[in-house]
Amino acid sequence: MEYMSQEGYDKLVAELRHMEQVELPAVREAIAEARAQGDLSENFEYHAAKREQGRLLGRIRFKQRVLENARVLDKSLLGGEKVGLLSKVEMTNLNNQAHMTYTIVSPHEANLREGKISIKSPIAEALLNKRVGDEVEVHVPAGLIKLRIESVAL
Repeated sequence: MEYMSQEGYDKLVAELRHMEQVELPAVREAIAEARAQGDLSENFEYHAAKREQGRLLGRIRFKQRVLENARVLDKSLLGGEKVGLLSKVEMTNLNNQAHMTYTIVSPHEANLREGKISIKSPIAEALLNKRVGDEVEVHVPAGLIKLRIESVAL
């Protein structure tokens, strides 16, 4: 089961719909055009379009499975005092005094540019169930960092 926000669920549905209604028909049209050119054994366009169709069908099946197992979390039922899924956490890196703010989301919603980190990331795993004022040590690829939680919100 995959828990996610309503926003993340809606985004996945839109991506799936776009792949099924726009991208897949375009690939099928490319296959039909390449097939019309004749000999398929040496037709690069045909083989490239077939590979693209296979890749696209795989992505569609993956997104369908994710959506089948998705459960949308109601933010109003979540507590805001502990760090958890959909929590917006403001913290300070005690090694260099840098301030960071991240929202903890499902792996399918993670986007560092938007400040959303996966619940399965090392930082999020270390922060889970912690409260304001708690300090945690996180093993990241760059080494060990110490973080202090400044605020937790939904």
